[in-house]
Order: sequence, then C-alpha cells, then structure tokens
Amino acid sequence: MERSEKIGIEKTSKLLVSYSIPAIVGMLVQASYNVIARIFIGNNIGFLGIAGITVAFPVMMVQLAFGFMVGMGATTLVSIRLGEKKKEEAELVIGNTVILLIIISLLITVVGLIFIDPMLKLFGASDVVLPYAREYLSIILLGTVLGLIGFGMNNFLRAEGNPQKAMVTMLIGSFTNMILTPVFLGVFHWGMKGAAIATIISQAVSAIWIVSHFALGKGELKVRKKNFKLAHRIVGRIIYLGLSPFAMMLSQSLLGGLINVSLKTYGGDIAISAMGVVTTLMSLIIMPIMGISSGAQPLIGYNFGAKKFDRVKEVLKYSIIAATALAVLGFVITRIFPTQLIAVFNSQDAQLIELGSRAMLIFLILLPIVGFQIVGSGYFQAVGKPIHSLVLGMSRQVLIFIPALLILPRFLGLDGVFIAGPISDLISTMLTGAFLFVEIKQLDRKHLEGLAV
Repeated sequence: MERSEKIGIEKTSKLLVSYSIPAIVGMLVQASYNVIARIFIGNNIGFLGIAGITVAFPVMMVQLAFGFMVGMGATTLVSIRLGEKKKEEAELVIGNTVILLIIISLLITVVGLIFIDPMLKLFGASDVVLPYAREYLSIILLGTVLGLIGFGMNNFLRAEGNPQKAMVTMLIGSFTNMILTPVFLGVFHWGMKGAAIATIISQAVSAIWIVSHFALGKGELKVRKKNFKLAHRIVGRIIYLGLSPFAMMLSQSLLGGLINVSLKTYGGDIAISAMGVVTTLMSLIIMPIMGISSGAQPLIGYNFGAKKFDRVKEVLKYSIIAATALAVLGFVITRIFPTQLIAVFNSQDAQLIELGSRAMLIFLILLPIVGFQIVGSGYFQAVGKPIHSLVLGMSRQVLIFIPALLILPRFLGLDGVFIAGPISDLISTMLTGAFLFVEIKQLDRKHLEGLAV
C-alpha cells in the first residue's frame, strides 16, 4: 500500500497526530529563525538592531508570500491528484513547481536589491534604523532561491505521506541556524550581516536536503527532467490554488509595514522594537497552530478528493480542538510571564521591557480564538476553494485590521495600534464560523448522497 493511500483508511485522529506533530515541531523550529536572531541582535546590538530586523520583515514576508503561493497551491493540487490515483500528474505538478520557484526567486532578488532603500523606508525605517535593516535584508535577498525552494518543496513530503521527513528538513535548517547565529554574532561580532548569513546558510542546508529526496526518488514522488517544462494549465492551477495563502501573506506584509509606520508615528523606534519582540514571541504560538493546519490539509484534501466526506469532517473537528488548545496555552503563558518574556531579548533596556509587556497584554488578549480562525481558513484551501480561504484570511489581515489600524490610533494613540489586533481577531473568527457552518451542511448532504448511491 502506498503511503498516501493510508490517508483514506487509517483512523483520522491518529493520522492528524502523525502529520501534525512533525509539522508543529517543524513550524516551531522555523519560528526559531527569527527568535534566535532577535535575541542575539537585541543583546549584542540593542533595540535599534531589533527595529532594523522588524522593518525588514515585511519585505521578507513578500518572499514568503510567493513561496506560499507556489508551495501551498502545488501541494493542494498534488494531494487531490494522489487522492484521485493520478501519480504521474502529481509528479508533473512537482516538476513545474521547481522551475516556477526558481524563476520567481530570481525576480524577487533583482527587484528587491534595486529598490531596497525605498521599500525599507516605506515599511517604517527611520534614518537611524535604515542602515541596520539594509545590512540584514540585502544578504537575505541574495538567498531567496534557497528559502523558496526549501519551503515550497517541503510541503510535498506531507502530501506523499512522509510528514516526519518534512519535520527533519526544518530541523536541520534551524539547528544549523541555532549554531551559526551565536558564533557569527557573539564570537565573530559580524552584527546584522552575521544573523543574515546564518539564516542563508541554514536555508541552503534545508534546500539541499529536500531537493536530494525528490531528485533521488527516495519517496513516492520524484522530480523528473521531463516535467521541468512549464505547462500553462498546471502553472495556472497552482497559482489559482495558491492565491489565498499568497494574498494572506502579502496582506501581512502590507499590514506589517502599516503597523511599523503607526508605531513610529505614535511611539518612535523603541515602539517598533517592542512590537517586533511581541510578534516574534507570538510566532512561537501561531506557527504550531499553522503546523496543525498544515498537517491537516493533505488529509482533508486527499479524503475530499476520494469523496470520503465523513473523514473530512473528523479531521476538521480534531484540528480545531488541537489548535484551540495550543492557543489557550500560549495565552496563559503570555498572561503570567509578560515581563520575563520581553526581557529575554534585552534585559538591560527598561523602556523596551515596559512597553513590550504592555503591547503583549493588549495585542494578544483574544489569542484563544485564533486557532479556530487559522484552521478554518486552511480547510478551504485544502478542498480547493481558495476564494473562500482568501476572504477569511483577508478579513483578518486587511478588511478589518487595516481600517482599525488607521482609525483607532487617532483616538487612543499607541494603544490604538495594539487594540486593532484583537478587534480583527474577533470579527474574522465570527466570519470563519459562518463559512464553516454552511460548508459542513454541504458535506453532510454530499455524504448522504454518497450513501444513497
């Protein structure tokens, strides 16, 4: 029996655990890239260094947006094709994905390096912070192809039924980063460029590992030269299915820039640094939740393609429960230890610790409901309904958050920037609930129709 076939047979709770745990570990390790870099930058360079990497991050989110678009779009298509027993077409998708990722990476690198200063200023860099951000981002841009290849192709391991190796791919990259960052910053004193070089090398290690798996045919699917020729129908389908994660990540980039500008306006560079620490810590909570959603998507996609709608509902239910449990755990920890968590990034700067603690307590006040929203949005991506997923993702990142961000600070000052987050969480979660209610009714109807046949 092929690995992928087990997705339609084994107990759904067992499958979700086996797929999600590696994804959670992998996402946590992935989040460590920014956490480790900001801890060492904060303690070796200070809050201006943290502000530099914070204003560079929206540009990096543009990189990730394209990686998500191609990687997640292609993975959805591969999962559905495997569920339909169309292995050769699944491999055609993988071959097209490799070439597409390379082309997009080169374009991002060239455009990014040409417009690096205007982009950083647009995303909130002051004249004081700009040199720190430029030094870091210019090196990150040179490694775009490594990051996108590693991230984009790693999703295929879950689609073919090999989530453990997907976790290993992330682990080896992050462990490399964990080793090199302290050396480059603490021993060699390379500053911002040291953190960037450590990231690039770690991405290279992950990319080599994942490419070798598919190139050497170590799994069910293989990269074949004959599939490198771009097929318009495949590329179009990949982009269509990847529009939702692309738009969500791109909107996060836009949102990050707007937040930075608002923070600079109402609180200065120290406010950008404080919020940068909060969002970094938040990633340690959100990334595992995304790991659950990522682990569930191939299970949902395969069973949806196989018309096993009762199993689709089971995976969705267990995913929501697990994601909510993680969100509640993260909420409790941030309530109990806000000051201690901020101090990890710079124990000497009292203003950073005080402002960061306040930001955390306000910005994450509705964290317990975020898990439901993320899994719900990911569900629609998994079943090939990217427009639904796009609407839900955009509601949280653009349609609600940005208006709140533009209005509230005018009346509440810096606190208005922090309050915009939980307001968007609440409304988008309610919208997600409405979408899922209608979808589950449709799944029930399809399941009954299948039984009748």
